[in-house]
Amino acid sequence: MSLVKSMTGYGRAVETVNGREFTVELRSVNNRYLDCTVKLPRSLSFGEDAVKQAVKNVISRGKVDVFLSVRSEGAADVKVTLNASMVEGYLAAMKQMAENFGVKEDISVSLLSRMPDVFTVEKPEVDEQQLLDDLLSVVNKALAGFDAMRTTEGGALENDLRSRGQTILSLVSQVEAGSAQTVVDYRTRLENKLKEVLASTAIDESRILTEAAIFADKVAVDEETVRLRSHLEQMNNMLTTGGAIGRKLDFLLQEMNREANTIGSKCTDVRLARIVVEIKAELEKIREQTQNIE
Repeated sequence: MSLVKSMTGYGRAVETVNGREFTVELRSVNNRYLDCTVKLPRSLSFGEDAVKQAVKNVISRGKVDVFLSVRSEGAADVKVTLNASMVEGYLAAMKQMAENFGVKEDISVSLLSRMPDVFTVEKPEVDEQQLLDDLLSVVNKALAGFDAMRTTEGGALENDLRSRGQTILSLVSQVEAGSAQTVVDYRTRLENKLKEVLASTAIDESRILTEAAIFADKVAVDEETVRLRSHLEQMNNMLTTGGAIGRKLDFLLQEMNREANTIGSKCTDVRLARIVVEIKAELEKIREQTQNIE
């Protein structure tokens, strides 16, 4: 299983715990750092920091939105009490009204229930710690699904990066071979040019060797290709290790691009220049993919 994780993911969990149905939904997109936003009902506002910490334990980078809701099953969260003394007062007053003014006495339960303060609605004391534990158990299940999706996408990203790294290594080998051939071709052209110009005059072989050596030094790319190979090996090692490697890969890509640019500036052969362009194109594709890695 890949240890590389994508920054984009989605997770959802719905579960009933202790008479309450919790719904937790997470989604994330790319971001330079961890930015977690939690949206939850007022009754759960005390748990915002704990939810953020749970997210932080799983996610290192990305913009994460967490949506939570809770629904009670039954009337456990509400207690309605009849205010008997208030009802007695209303009833006595209504009977007195009927006697004093000679009106019909049509007192009913529906009438009394509509009078102010007849009922007292109370919310029983809530065990916030128990409620928080119940909430976090569902949050962690949503995070598990969320993380599984990120791991799956991370595996696909890892395979793509390794494949492109192999392509670059193949292109680097072509540059190395072509660079050596460029020096040979330059020496041949130099000899032919001198023979043409000097005609019957003897050619100074040491001068040709000197000029060829100077040219070889100018177009030598072995140092750059060695460093580029080393950077690609580092990239593969990072992918194997996994974890929060996105920023490290960003830096490594900058170094690889620098080496590719230097190689390009030293290439005098059109064919080699085209190969360097291909290397840069592959590096750009790798850079785009690393933007999705945590």
